[in-house]
This record gives sequence, C-alpha cells and structure tokens, in this order.
Amino acid sequence: MNLKLNPEARAIHRAILEEIRGRLVLPESASILERFEPTNDVEELKRRQSYFREGLPRVGKELREHISRVKGIKFRRDFLHDRILIVDEGELKAAERLGLCEVSTNPEDAEGYPLVLSTIGYGIEVELTPSQIAPELYVMPLWENRETLKALAEIGRLTGNESVASKILEALGGIEGVMEKRELLDGLEELIAEKEGELNRRISEKLEKFSLTLSGKELLEFLGELKAGNYEAIFRHFGDVEGEILDMINEAERELTERLGVVVELFSREELYPVKMPPEGVELLREELEREVKVEAYLRSREIAEKILPLIQPLRRELERVHELDFLLAVRDFSGDFSFPEHRKGGVAFIGGRHLFIRDPQPVSYVVGKVPEGFAVPGAEDIRGENVVILTGANSGGKTSLLELITQITILAHMGLPVPAEKAWVEPLDELFFFRRKRSAYGAGAFETALRSFVRALRGEGRKLILIDEFEAITEPGAAVKIIGEFLKIAYEKGLYVVIVSHLGEDLKKELPFARVDGIEAKGLDENLNLIVDRQPIFGKLGRSTPELIVESLARKKRGKEREIFERILRAFREG
Repeated sequence: MNLKLNPEARAIHRAILEEIRGRLVLPESASILERFEPTNDVEELKRRQSYFREGLPRVGKELREHISRVKGIKFRRDFLHDRILIVDEGELKAAERLGLCEVSTNPEDAEGYPLVLSTIGYGIEVELTPSQIAPELYVMPLWENRETLKALAEIGRLTGNESVASKILEALGGIEGVMEKRELLDGLEELIAEKEGELNRRISEKLEKFSLTLSGKELLEFLGELKAGNYEAIFRHFGDVEGEILDMINEAERELTERLGVVVELFSREELYPVKMPPEGVELLREELEREVKVEAYLRSREIAEKILPLIQPLRRELERVHELDFLLAVRDFSGDFSFPEHRKGGVAFIGGRHLFIRDPQPVSYVVGKVPEGFAVPGAEDIRGENVVILTGANSGGKTSLLELITQITILAHMGLPVPAEKAWVEPLDELFFFRRKRSAYGAGAFETALRSFVRALRGEGRKLILIDEFEAITEPGAAVKIIGEFLKIAYEKGLYVVIVSHLGEDLKKELPFARVDGIEAKGLDENLNLIVDRQPIFGKLGRSTPELIVESLARKKRGKEREIFERILRAFREG
C-alpha cells in the first residue's frame, strides 16, 4: 500500500524526484522512478533496499560518458518500394499480410524494380519471412547506431557483463563496403566534377610543356585551325600527345571504376580538351550504381540478418539495462554518503540528519516516538518514548527546517532509498501530513481551512505522522492553546505521531503532560552581531526565544535616539 501524502508533503516528494531526475543522463530513464512510489509494504521496502545495496556500488562515474552516447534503436516495419516479391497464388495473401513490399503472381510486373525477389524461382530466391524479404529493416537501424553499440560494448566491459553489441558490430563489418559506396553515390556529381577538373589540369600542364617543329606552310595551316578552334585537327599534328591524353582519361576512368565498383566510361574521346562529362552519362551511371548498391546492400544485409536476429532481444534488454544503470548512477550521485534506514515500529528517529536543500547544513539528531537501540545522542536519556512533541525556540533557529528534514527522511525511507543521515529508524506509515506555515494566510478563511485540514489528518485509523509549523500564527494565542491542546489530545489517544512547532510551549506543557517539549536555543551574538544558534534541539527543555537577543543586536548597532529606545526595551526584558 502506498504512503499517502498531503499537498505539502507531496511537494517535498516532487522536489526529491526532481533532484534525482536532474542527475539522469537519458530522459527515458525517468520512468524507472515511477516504480519507487512511497510504500509501507515492509517486504517491498526490503526488496528495494536489497536492490540498491547491490546495485549502487556497481555503478561508477566513468559510466556516465558512455551512457550519454546511447540512443534508442527503433526497428520499423516499413514498406519498401524498391523491390517486388513474385509468389504463387497460394502464397499471395500471406505475402501481402507481411506488408513489406509490392507482391505479385505475374513475373512481368517485375520490370523496372531494382530488386526482384521470388519464391517461385524468378529473381532472388527467398522465404516468406521479414528477415529474407527486407533484411535491411533489421540491419540499417543497427548500422546507423554504431556509436550506441560501441557505448554498450564499453558499458558491458566496465560492468563485467559481456555485451552482444560487440558481436553485432563484428557482423556489421560485412556491409561497410556497401555503405561506403552509398556515401559515394550521394556525392557522385561532386566526385566526377573533381575528377574532370583534375584531368583537365593535367592535360593543360602537358600541353604547356609540349614543343612542336613545323615548316612555314604547316605553321600557317596550324594557325588557321587554332583560330577556328578546330582542336581535333590541331591534335593531328601531335599524335604522341593525343595518346598520352587518352591514357590520362583511361586512368581517371579506371580510378572511378575501382572506387564505385561499376565500369565507368564517362568521358568523350572525340573532344580531348577540355574534357567534359555529359550530364546524361552521369545520370546513367547513377542509375546503374543505385541498382548495384541496392542489390549488394540487400544481399549483405541478408547474410548479416541471419547472424544478428538471435541477438536483437538481448540487445533490447541491454538498452533497458542502460536506463537502469543511468537511474542507479543518478541515485548514487544524489545519495552520496546517505545510509539505509531500519524499518521498525515506534516512530521516526535519526542521527546526524542533513537537510537535502540547505547548503552545508548542521547535522541534527531527532526522535519522535520510542528511542531506538543505538540512538547514542546527548540528552536521549530524557526521552520517554513520547509520540507527541512540541518544538520550541529561537526564531530562524531551524524549527521549520527540522520538520522538512523529518519529512524528507520519512519519504525517502518509504521509497526504499538511502536517507540523509548517519543512522535512521523509520516506522512504515499509512499517512504523512506536513502543514507548512503559510506566511500570507491570515483571517477567518485561513483559520477555517487550517482547522479542516487538521481534522482530516485526525479522522480515520492508521499509522500517521503529523508535522505542524506554527498553527498559532493564524489565530490569537489564547484560542490557539485550546485548539492545539485538544488536537494533540486526540492525536495522543489515537496513538499518532505528532511534531508541532510552537511558541506556546510553556502553556501547552501545562495542558499536555504526555507531550515532550524540545527547544532550539540561540546562544548569543557573534562579533558581527548575528545570532549564534545551535540547531540541534535540546530534548525535554523549553527553547529560549530570540526577541531579547534581536533587541540587543539592534541596540548595539543603532545610534542616537533609536539606540536609546532599543536599550530601554532591552532593560525591560532583563528586569522582567
């Protein structure tokens, strides 16, 4: 059963969740937090603590870098328009239900498709399975997520768990050459233009170095041809150079053939300079190359799919495990040197508790209910196992912060998480109420709302912890003593745990002999006239409030008439 929280307690629960969520690397890991809602099921709490005790020491900060490289791998059932599947009549419906590509019983329909697959011996022979008809749907998502696979392999190494990602990466090596061709295909025009420019530069350099001896008549003919731009006629005068230029063109086409994996005969042999690539020739080359790449990618993917299909489910589990590691890493970062609480009956107690949201807080030890064995704190001998405690003392002394700390420790303990204390003991509760003082809420409406909230906390049965911050702030002191007194009596009769912050401790103690009154005291002023406060409550002792020390501080800071007035008020305190 989940621990019920009132709105103020829920706000602290949300703040805790945000602290953990903010430490996650992967947003998807946040869903794991939902499994750790506060519960009072002791067996479930033991299971959670065991989970964290085992898991937290196994995650180190070095994992964070690799976790950040992990992306989700999605395998989609797409319809592929680049292929057709030829089947017989009896297989038609089953093939169409797969929804992977165009299906026909007529081989003539295959015209125009780069890939023709078939179960009847026409085209590439396949079985009616997705991995044979569309193996790319398994292989391409993995190829596109090689960084994720590399990260998974490294995470496996660091955590001592062998990863299937290494085997998948090894299998993907079989398609690397095809993917390089696909990249070349994307930049085909640029590649050929670059080769054309390089070829023309080499021819230009060759012509610049060429020297020719001509007779007078031959020279006149040569100049005429040059003026007319008749390069073909010019080249007849130097056959050796023409042969060298043809060799350069052949060499360039051989290089392109080797890089692209198809025979390239692209450049004209009729106009040797400047060499030009015909646009229609490039387009034909692109179509041929696309066909080659599609067929080769299919065949390679089919081989790879046979190897990796058994590894996909384990891979999915590894991806889920990464989110779990991310979550554990966030919890470890959040919890630092926290300790696991002991779940026992008798209320809430802790030693060296530290407020989650205060920088460098003073550690505080406290107990409401029975003193647990091992609660070695000064003054613990004065505690009589009181379920109802009135917390009094200095303004700005940390009374509200202590209520917040009790709430934080109680919620974390019910989540199964470590708590910010050296030691802690927490009874599994049914409900937790935290009533924060609302500084802007006064008047009859606020008073009525507060009363109704308190009554809701008291009604019904169950194990409850109720924390109240200065109820008297919204009504006059005389009425507050009566209302708080009756409220605490009912809580005592029901066996509930209550801590209430109040400046009426002396009056309430007279009415409530069963309640313990603790105090937080200001010890004086420092050299800068600031209050010196020991935030550790003194058990069983009424806390001295701070107005006298505040007046003393003002009397020593001010000058002239103001100082005289404050000194007179201070004398009234000390003479009274």
